[in-house]
Amino acid sequence: MTIDTHTPDVREPLPLEEVDLADNDKFLDGVTPWRMFHTLRHEDPVHWQPEDAPNSGFWAATRHADIARVDRDPETFTSTRFVNLEEVDDDQIKKRASILELDGVRHRAMRSLLQRQFGAGVINQYADFLRGLTARTLDTAFAKGRFDFVADVSADFPINVLARLLDVPEDDTQQLIDWGNRIIGNTDPDYADVLLHSAESEKYRDLPFRSPASLEVFEYGRELARQRRGGNGTDLVSKLVNETPRDGVPLSAQDFDNYFLLLVVAGNETTRHSISHSMLALIQHPEQLDRLRRDPSLIPNAVEEFLRWASPVYHFRRTATRDVELGGKRIKEGDKVVMWYASGNRDEEVFGNPYDFDVTRTDNDHVTFGKGSPHLCLGNLLARTEIRIMFEELIPRIADIRLTGDVPRVRSNFVNGIKRLPVEVTLA
Repeated sequence: MTIDTHTPDVREPLPLEEVDLADNDKFLDGVTPWRMFHTLRHEDPVHWQPEDAPNSGFWAATRHADIARVDRDPETFTSTRFVNLEEVDDDQIKKRASILELDGVRHRAMRSLLQRQFGAGVINQYADFLRGLTARTLDTAFAKGRFDFVADVSADFPINVLARLLDVPEDDTQQLIDWGNRIIGNTDPDYADVLLHSAESEKYRDLPFRSPASLEVFEYGRELARQRRGGNGTDLVSKLVNETPRDGVPLSAQDFDNYFLLLVVAGNETTRHSISHSMLALIQHPEQLDRLRRDPSLIPNAVEEFLRWASPVYHFRRTATRDVELGGKRIKEGDKVVMWYASGNRDEEVFGNPYDFDVTRTDNDHVTFGKGSPHLCLGNLLARTEIRIMFEELIPRIADIRLTGDVPRVRSNFVNGIKRLPVEVTLA
């Protein structure tokens, strides 16, 4: 008997009839998603993807140009019908909408509340704090010799930054991580309290991500708001409760709940997974790690390649507000249109040798944070700064780093997450 030990390359096309972007199980092996994207970009770049009921299917935009077109045109492709694949009714929208699910004047007004807090002037003031925090995180991890890079470094570091921005105790950081896992990991049985597509989730249909963990986040945020209302703090919570958006419409209690939950989730998950994927890529491409070790001045540029390679969020969804043509397909009003950012970050029309991890890559026009969109990630500068400082501090300190076990992924077609990254480090 011959045993087939062939492991498909990410560039090896998956037959089009086997592509199923709605199947979360296809996102577990770290290979199949890229094979699906490769097939779609070359054979059906705006692809109709059926879904199981109660969902009704979606158009998958997989080329960089089509993703950018959708992202830049909120009048035609709105966020107000929600940005993940779940189809929600008007009542759910009223209860669950966050800044992500707004467009136009109200979106800009809500965004402006915290925009300055994530601008260069403020973020640059955090540089010394970030370096000190990085050193502490690495000291603790490296003292173990063998450790889980996710738990001890890439999760620990950004959550402590978030704790500083929210001005909450360091003792609360593990709880913040746990909430993020349970909410974003709502399709992974290792994380979810209630799986998204289960019958039980109907009880939580009015909560973000249908996750009961949202109630715990709301309660935590409301207590912070109670303590800081009327004060003069500069933390994110104080800004939300004490300032009025520039459209003159104060945040409702529900607005605050959903905004605060978004900060807790988005402020940790994406940077954490970007750092994890970047470290894994450097382990798997030791020649690239050696380049950065020999010339640390390459690291700021390498951060853009880290972000392209990691693609921590696979997709965001929009909804067509009118009949429109996209990539040669007729999109009908009301159809879901999904921008697969991860696929756009491997588009051969934009990136030379897109499957090469190259820390010297220039003109890196990735779409990790969105592309020319009003919804461009609010925390993109903070994320870039965190990742840069992490690797500026880490790389000179290690002589070698090796994997010591399997690298399981989050069961999700939304977040491109690594659960564990077991490593052994030899210090320089």
